Amino acid sequence: MAFVRDAQRIGLGLGTIAASAALLWFGSGLHPRWPLTWFAPLPVLLLAVRATAWEAALVAFSAWFAGTVNLWNYLHDVLHVPSGIVIFEFMLVALAFTIAVLVFRALARRGESWRALIAYPAIWVSFEYVVNRATSAGTLISLAYSQLKFLPFLQLAAVTGPWGMSFLLLLFPTAIALFVRTCRIRPRHAVRLAGASLALIAAVLIFGAIRLTTPSGGHQVTVGMVVHDAPRARAGRQTEHLIGAYAHEAALLVARGAQVVILPEKIGTIVDPASQAVDFRLQTVANRTNATLVAGVIHVTAHRSYNEARIYSPGGPVREYHKEHLLVPFESHLTPGKRLVTLKRPSGLWGIAICKDMDFTGLSRRYGQAGVDLMLVPAWDFRVDWIYHGHAALMRGVEDGFSVARAAKDGSLYVSDDRGRILAEVMSDSAQFATLMAEVPVAHAVTPYLLFGNWFAWLALIGALATILRALRRT
Repeated sequence: MAFVRDAQRIGLGLGTIAASAALLWFGSGLHPRWPLTWFAPLPVLLLAVRATAWEAALVAFSAWFAGTVNLWNYLHDVLHVPSGIVIFEFMLVALAFTIAVLVFRALARRGESWRALIAYPAIWVSFEYVVNRATSAGTLISLAYSQLKFLPFLQLAAVTGPWGMSFLLLLFPTAIALFVRTCRIRPRHAVRLAGASLALIAAVLIFGAIRLTTPSGGHQVTVGMVVHDAPRARAGRQTEHLIGAYAHEAALLVARGAQVVILPEKIGTIVDPASQAVDFRLQTVANRTNATLVAGVIHVTAHRSYNEARIYSPGGPVREYHKEHLLVPFESHLTPGKRLVTLKRPSGLWGIAICKDMDFTGLSRRYGQAGVDLMLVPAWDFRVDWIYHGHAALMRGVEDGFSVARAAKDGSLYVSDDRGRILAEVMSDSAQFATLMAEVPVAHAVTPYLLFGNWFAWLALIGALATILRALRRT
């Protein structure tokens, strides 16, 4: 009999690992199926309250580690992160999940259901926030990005940033697990627990649905984008030739009505003082057509090198924006920027950022506080991450109340409004020079997140600390 019981426990544990890992694998990552993420932790949470602490820890760690391996190819083969570092990162994520599950288990088994309900999502959100502040990964570790297509839920980012989204995403399975545990012995308590959780989620979705029906207002600007998937051109004639081809395509877009044209990140390399030849071609288009052009290059000066967006305004001097959040290790030799660049136009205020800058909430919030209505973003993706990384930028627009126009090599060209709706999108490999023209609303929305910042993340940190201390106390 003992052997049979042990076999059943092992089978249940393996089945739990497989179920949670599969839900996380397909619910998150490069091409997330967003409904699955809502249920990914549920099998582990259901088992945790019945198993020993060591069994719960082993199952939780194994399930979350296996689920996050869906990013192995991206991190190791595409970004060339050493395998040891990738495995360490997966283990760190799995460890954070395991700690959250163990605290949940301890409180749930003591009958402290309300604290258990808060503990698991609060600890996880705290982990996401610490990673965002302490590493170069930014917010991309957040489970909230799995929900970009769930537009009513996405509107919560305007209030809490990604942190509130991750919290509710994990509150849902926690409430189900606690309901299952307590419904037989304390049915009224179980109903109150589940009812309060579902009412909170329903209120968020109603808020989101109402917000989506509210028009953004403001002016409409015709944005053009043109992208060639060629790798970065070498300094000199190769860069000048490619820039000349881009200038021709940009002029065609302006002739069709584009008021601003965005070119991608790192088209080529310019070395002072030879930058004048490149500037002449694009500045000529701007002067002749009365349009604004934004082009991404590597700019080598006497003392530093920058990942730079060069802005060509009609009749004005060339302006420069330096990428603030550089991609390690590929851009470790470059100097990060420290200042915002805005363009005042009759339609409103435009801001400039480059690719990975939009993975971080801080820079975008500074632009929001400056009153920016539209962000222009040259970018360069890795083809497979055009959703996972490329679409992350649209959440910044929801948080800080602006539209986003992003043009990426090896990715997509798209525009989104301040509700996170993608208004138009084409893939960069759809033509030799892929182009997109779209009408984009230029209006600034003052959001609670813009006013109060990461208030919810700090609230989660307090809740996590309180519940961990409670779980460590002896009964």
